[in-house]
Order: sequence, then C-alpha cells, then structure tokens
Amino acid sequence: MKTRVWMSVLGVLICGVSVGIFRTAALGVDPFQSLMSGLNALVPLRFGTLYLLANAALLLFSLVLDRRKLGLATLINLTLLGYVAEFSEALLAQLLGRPALVGRLGLLAAALVLMCLGAAFYFNADLGVSTYDALSLIASERQTRVPFRFCRVASDLACVAAAALCFRIAGQPWSAVAAAIGPATLLTAFCMGPLISFFSGLLPDPCGKRR
Repeated sequence: MKTRVWMSVLGVLICGVSVGIFRTAALGVDPFQSLMSGLNALVPLRFGTLYLLANAALLLFSLVLDRRKLGLATLINLTLLGYVAEFSEALLAQLLGRPALVGRLGLLAAALVLMCLGAAFYFNADLGVSTYDALSLIASERQTRVPFRFCRVASDLACVAAAALCFRIAGQPWSAVAAAIGPATLLTAFCMGPLISFFSGLLPDPCGKRR
C-alpha cells in the first residue's frame, strides 16, 4: 500500500509540473486545463485555488453518481496538482523569462512526456482517478452506456468550447486563447494514450494488473 501511495503522490507532482511547463510554453494545454485557464481569466483567484474548487465541485457530482471511481489518489490530485502547476509556472517564468519559439517547442515536448509519465505512475498505483476522469467513466458505465472514448471526446470538446467562451467573455485577446487552446491541445489528445501505455509498461506494477 505504501508503494502505491508514493506512486500516486509522485505521479500527481509530475503531472503538476508538466501543467506548469505547458502553460509556460503557451502553445496550448490539455482540454481540462484549458477550461481551468479560461475560468481563471474570469475568476480572480490563484490558479491552484481555482483548480481545487472546480475539482471539489466535480467531486460532489462523482460522490452522488458513483463513488467507486474515487480514492486516495483523487484527493491527492485535487489538493496538490493546481498548486504544483502554479508554483512550477512561476519558477519557470523567473528562470526562463519569455522563451523564443524554439524554446517553447522544447518545453512543449518535455511537458508532454512528463504528463504521460506522471499519469502512468498515477494509473499504475490504482488508488482512484481524477474527478474529471471519473465523470467520463461514470457517464460511460452507469448513465449513458456510451463507450468511454466517446464520452471522453465529448467532455474534452465541451471543455475546449467552454474555455474559449470564458476567454471571450473576459475580453481576452486571441493570443491568450491560443496559449490555452493550441497545438498542445491536439497533441495531448492523440499522443497521451500511447505514451501512458508505454510508460505504464516500464514502471512498477504494485497491483499486478499486468500479470
């Protein structure tokens, strides 16, 4: 159990750092983080606090609908990831300033690899999923009977659309929109699954799921 807890904590920390790197690269983030960025443009709160509040609201829905997908890792994700992302972005801003395009592309590649590595730690620990992941799983298994991949695509598209709307309501320029919804958004959609599977095969499997 101790190994699984540490794998969950390490996975969330790595994912949080990757979100900070994505935001520094300003070439887009994954769909849910794009929504968080859009809400952050509307709501004058620290990003970490806003992330916690938004996920707490999703947690309530998941508790009502099906709490079996939730676990210790869900709470670790809820309380840590947003603040780690906020700290990482601030630290990189001090160290790197405003990197050129080549540097931003390098940051994008590093962020993608780190996010998938962190997710592999998190999934192999098998102590619950994030509140955002839980909603799609619950919708697929208990509410709609629609395959998970379609529920996830629908939720991702809804996040991106809502993010763009939040940015426009907040009067943000299109450059701000592009920093949250850009090439990285598509890249994560197509590359995360294969990379997470690759890293999961390399990392410890404390639950014996591969046997």
